[in-house]
Amino acid sequence: MKNRKTRLAGIVGAGLLVAACGTSGTSASAPPGAQGFTPPKLEALKALGQPEGQLNVLAWPGYAENGSNDPKINWVTPFEQQTGCKVNVKPFGTSDEAVTLMKTGQYDVVSASGDASLRLVASGDVEPVNTALVPNYADVQPFLKDKSWNSVAGVAYGIPHGWGANLLTWRTDKVTPAPSSWSVMFDANSPYKGKVIAYDSPIYIADAALYLMAHQPDLGIKNPYALDDKQFAAAVDLLKQQRPLVSEYWSDYLKESQALKNGDAVVGTAWQVTVNLTKGEGAPLESAVPSEGATGWSDTWMVAAKSAHKTCAYKWLDYIVSPKVNAQVAEYFGEAPANTKACAEMTDKTLCDTYHASDSAYASKIAYWTTPIPQCLDGRTDVKCKDYGEWTKAWTEIKG
Repeated sequence: MKNRKTRLAGIVGAGLLVAACGTSGTSASAPPGAQGFTPPKLEALKALGQPEGQLNVLAWPGYAENGSNDPKINWVTPFEQQTGCKVNVKPFGTSDEAVTLMKTGQYDVVSASGDASLRLVASGDVEPVNTALVPNYADVQPFLKDKSWNSVAGVAYGIPHGWGANLLTWRTDKVTPAPSSWSVMFDANSPYKGKVIAYDSPIYIADAALYLMAHQPDLGIKNPYALDDKQFAAAVDLLKQQRPLVSEYWSDYLKESQALKNGDAVVGTAWQVTVNLTKGEGAPLESAVPSEGATGWSDTWMVAAKSAHKTCAYKWLDYIVSPKVNAQVAEYFGEAPANTKACAEMTDKTLCDTYHASDSAYASKIAYWTTPIPQCLDGRTDVKCKDYGEWTKAWTEIKG
């Protein structure tokens, strides 16, 4: 994920809503974690000790606010006062950057998105999490637990934190009738050629795969993150076909908002925060989850294998998903909280309804970002699937 939360702090307030999403309906038949994926042998912490007095946090901007961006937005200082763990926060702008920084061994915890988490597990940079040492885990939404982006073979590697959907958005004064399918972005004959804006990341290949699941069922795609050679080639070909339609690939949501406001783009992929921000500044914009469904993201707090401050790390994991703090983060950033009790702590009591926080029907439309690996995430063992490295190489070719 690229620049998903860059420059977010201080911009997204309680009034900006984001549609929440549940688990992917595409991989329900597969067991948690990847088939045949054997991570390094690392043990989860067995018991808490004395807090070590320090914690180095690697986080998306907006996830570990200490008052430096806005004096009123500060949930780090109360944690320090409660635990005696002095917190040092390092924000990162992309998932690739987070993976690289974790390899330095300088950080104790990281808020990893699904396109980074399995890479961190496979490299041995994060270790299993003993959820019994995180009391607030009991109140985390069941549909966020034991999933292929935060667990392997039923072993949890992190604590779910917040999530959102990748929506279809359009200018209502330029796009008519209101689209109900991603075809306005993928059809070679789309009337909006040169006015389409698409997400700039290798993980966007999954959006093409999701579209093909509905429109070319003969390809046999069951999970948009588990693509064999033929399926992958079809998704890449679709994105190459889309390329002439695209005016811009965005990684900074503020730049996308600007393109939609000034009319350089009239239809595209967006986060709800982008839609709300753009509408709030006067642009006639709407959004929806199309008939084919949508991809989405779910963030997980993970513990570094090399951490020298593991008691402080576990204290942080429990604190950041506690009802009040999880609500504060979700409202400030603009996403759905993981803790079921966080909704009662929201300043705006309607937010969780807007987020679809407990809507299983809405949840079934979402396919969460998951790191593609050679062991097919849909459970197939007779073929190899394309890994993230292959996705990255193909993305460079797609963009030209």
